Amino acid sequence: MIGEEFERYAAAVSAQAAGLFERLDAETRETQEFPQMSVGQLEGAFLSFMVFMKKPRRVLEIGTFTGWSSIAMASALPPGGTLVTCDRNAETTAIARRYAEEAGVADRIEYRVGPAAETLAELEGPFDLVFIDADKEGYVDYYEAVLPLLADDGVILADNTLFALLDGKTATSVARFNEHVRDDPRVECVLLTIREGVTLIRKRSAPA
Repeated sequence: MIGEEFERYAAAVSAQAAGLFERLDAETRETQEFPQMSVGQLEGAFLSFMVFMKKPRRVLEIGTFTGWSSIAMASALPPGGTLVTCDRNAETTAIARRYAEEAGVADRIEYRVGPAAETLAELEGPFDLVFIDADKEGYVDYYEAVLPLLADDGVILADNTLFALLDGKTATSVARFNEHVRDDPRVECVLLTIREGVTLIRKRSAPA
């Protein structure tokens, strides 16, 4: 959404995806109706960088798809770190699991298949990092469900938050989410213009 020329240049001068990711991308494009739901090279590198800097013990992902993001994050986890990823699509989750096994990170990832709302209700915190990248109509509900599970110094990353500038139902849902987070006195947030927008959210510090 920042323009193809800028996107291509940013990708060209950022960390390059390994052969495994290239094959995952090819299979996703060949088998999925909406392959653009995969985070891709640039955002995958960003997520890996965030995990490396944050050094989370526990990561939660809402929206596995074919696994680029979970593999990128799991590969950067510190020793003993784990990632829980959930998606309602068993077929795409199977692809994600297969590539995670090839990447040697499957033992760090717990896959949950089913509606995200049900999975989130079963989980216990705290999580140090949360990545929300699922159906946009559910973003506000997912945010409200994960905020109590977030560690005090944890970070939520919400993907595709520039979709609010488009038209239609999805844009309306994302705009509602963006405004909901911006106006929430419990948190502070910033929207980064990476790919289709990534919003970083953290709990507001208590007054001294």
